[in-house]
Amino acid sequence: MNEQRIKNSMNVLRTCLGLASHEVLAVIADDSKRELGESIYEAGKRLGAESLLLIMPDRSRSGEEPPAPVAEAMAKADVAVCITVHSLTHTAARKQAAAAGTRLATMPGMTDDMFSQGAITADYLQVQALTEKVAAILTGGQQVRIEKDGFRLSFPIAGRDGILSTGLYLNPGESGNLPSGEAYIAPLEGRAEGQILVDGSIAGIGALTAPVLLTVEQGRLVAAEGESGDRLLAMLGDGDGRLLGEFGIGTNDQARITGVVLEDEKVYGTIHVAFGSNNTFGGIVAAGVHIDAVVQKPDVYVDEVLIMRAGELV
Repeated sequence: MNEQRIKNSMNVLRTCLGLASHEVLAVIADDSKRELGESIYEAGKRLGAESLLLIMPDRSRSGEEPPAPVAEAMAKADVAVCITVHSLTHTAARKQAAAAGTRLATMPGMTDDMFSQGAITADYLQVQALTEKVAAILTGGQQVRIEKDGFRLSFPIAGRDGILSTGLYLNPGESGNLPSGEAYIAPLEGRAEGQILVDGSIAGIGALTAPVLLTVEQGRLVAAEGESGDRLLAMLGDGDGRLLGEFGIGTNDQARITGVVLEDEKVYGTIHVAFGSNNTFGGIVAAGVHIDAVVQKPDVYVDEVLIMRAGELV
């Protein structure tokens, strides 16, 4: 077993999740991430926690629910870490665990490299401060406009709260991704209009070698032009998976575009939009799928005020 990975896992459990020796840790892994899950499980044991390791078959897509016994274990633990190929972030199981008081981190697509470099190495107090500022702007906003290379996408966010993913989940019910660093919000459904050029990465596809142009009408993705467009549409299906569900801004200056959206969407200088479920963070879409698409160096306006110019927060 990789000793350095165990040491890094111990640091993450202590610093980001505040795991104490008397607490119960549930590590949820799928078959593809079993080895990484075992390292976190071993780290929890060395910290003196009552550690559990649950292995399940790979989910078929992000947003798909885990088996019921896994969901129950998540809700009954003090701390849960979900290290899987596809994300459990936007699932009822994650939402129910947080409601039960579990401190929970999701690590979809986490790799060995990501345990030692990039976003995981950030100063998370700094990430927290910037994320709080961006989330406050989103919470107070009414309308967002994203512009890049002559294309623009607009949507309302009035009445929705900005959500923080700071990387520090130290209080009961706090949850989010690790590595982390983003503020995000659920746009009002059925209202988005325009086009956006995705040139970073797409969850389930990876880093893009050519951009994909997305066209959104009445809040719904109606076209995806580019070599990865058909694959994206197939992953989303023909139903509510094509509804615009999320807008997020990366706040981690150590994150890199790796092809793993867990890190990609945290990169400072990027934004991301996601299609599908958003009912776990203030929206009303429950589609059983949630796919993020990352855009590098856009201009972003909130209520006609420029808050990001070519990827730099103003």
